[in-house]
Amino acid sequence: MTKKVVLVVEYDGSAYKGWQSQKFGVPSVQEKIETALSVIANHDVKVICAGRTDSGVHASAQVIHFETPVERSVRSWTLGTNTHLPPDISIVAASYVAEDFHARFSALSRRYRYVIYQSALRPAVLAKGVTWTYKELDAGAMAEAASVFLGTHDFTSFRAVGCQANTPVRTILNFSVHQFGQYIVLDVRANAFLHHMIRNFAGVLMAIGAGEKPVAWAKEVLDAKDRCKGGITAPPFGLYFVDAEYPPAFNVPKLPLGPHFLPYVEELPYVEEALSSVDKVISC
Repeated sequence: MTKKVVLVVEYDGSAYKGWQSQKFGVPSVQEKIETALSVIANHDVKVICAGRTDSGVHASAQVIHFETPVERSVRSWTLGTNTHLPPDISIVAASYVAEDFHARFSALSRRYRYVIYQSALRPAVLAKGVTWTYKELDAGAMAEAASVFLGTHDFTSFRAVGCQANTPVRTILNFSVHQFGQYIVLDVRANAFLHHMIRNFAGVLMAIGAGEKPVAWAKEVLDAKDRCKGGITAPPFGLYFVDAEYPPAFNVPKLPLGPHFLPYVEELPYVEEALSSVDKVISC
């Protein structure tokens, strides 16, 4: 009889060509995790994730599941697996879940944070863990602009040209902008995301924050439904998959919101509960 295991994974995506396993010799996070789990399980393991990340993108709480006929302790699935993983990938939580759980299809929402570091000179620490800009950004203007993305829209202007999603329509449940000293953090929760969607949000909002475009430009780009109207795609370095939400009955492990170098912020209400009162947060 097989059992289903859910793991929460943290990784630095700098050295990998994204989450998904690719042809032999192309480094991926999935391939590293499957190889390590196969040692602990003593059989080939294939995993499914809540949301695939691109080359150079990180995660503080990626959720994955796999099936196995063997019984192992949570300690084995975490500490044991970590002994076979490189230092830039870590299993940070594990549990057994019901047979009808699915890391991708059971998810109610997914959440990313995009971390921007403002400084006149480039950083050395976290050089590929944040997106650096030498420009001074107005976080208030960025928050005001981001509010137009809340709700259900056609996000054609914010999807990659090669995006393979069947529809460009997505629902943004929360979109807040926080400032912590030299960090500006875009915090986005949605039912699902399009390819490069958050990096394209970041490109538009950074242009607005730098005063290169007016706040109203965000709505103009959204309404255009044309990727060519959307400006640059921001780099992948500051992007983190930070949460996937599931029905409470599944008891998926829940961790503090990452990445861990950022301070705690109070959670915002869901947009569908109170769309008219969603906060645009600027914390200093």
